[in-house]
Amino acid sequence: MVEEQVILVNDKDEQIGLMPKLEAHEKAVLHRAFSVFVLNKKGELMLQQRAAHKYHSPMLWTNTCCSHQRDGESNLEAGRRRLFEEMGFECDLKEVFSFIYKAPFDNGLTEHELDHVMVGEYNQEPRINKEEVNAYKWMTLEAVKDDIELHPEVYTEWFKIIFDQFYNHLQKATVS
Repeated sequence: MVEEQVILVNDKDEQIGLMPKLEAHEKAVLHRAFSVFVLNKKGELMLQQRAAHKYHSPMLWTNTCCSHQRDGESNLEAGRRRLFEEMGFECDLKEVFSFIYKAPFDNGLTEHELDHVMVGEYNQEPRINKEEVNAYKWMTLEAVKDDIELHPEVYTEWFKIIFDQFYNHLQKATVS
C-alpha cells in the first residue's frame, strides 16, 4: 500500500510540494489539513474517540473528523470524503476559517498544519468505521470546553487547540 501524501504549503496556503504523511509529521513540515465539526439542531457537537491502534493519540477524544486533503482535492471534498469514511454519513459542510498551529506529541511526531475548519449539521446517529473510530458522543460546546479544562489528557492535542479557535469563532459570530 502506498503511503498517503500530504500537501506541503507555505503560510499563504500555496502548495509547494507533496510528502509522505509520516515523514511530514516526523519533520514537523507545514502541510494542509482540515477539521470537521458536526453539530446537531440542539447545538451539540459530535465527538469521536480515535481507534486503539492509531499510531498517535489512540483512544483520545477529538472533533467529528479530521485528516489531510489529497492532491487536487478541494477542502470541502476532502471533508465530505473523510466524514463518510470515518463516521459513515454525509452532510453539507461549510468552511468557516483556517489557521496555522503546531502540536508536538510524546512519540516524537509533530502536527504542523494549516487547518481548514469546517462545520456541518447532522441529526442522526453515525455508522462509525471501527478501523478509525472507537466510539462517539454528543456534547454541548460548554460541556466540551469545561471537560477539556478538567480532563485535558483525554483529548487530542490538536483538538484542544482547534476547539479553542472554533469556540472563539462562534462567540465572535454570535456577537456580530
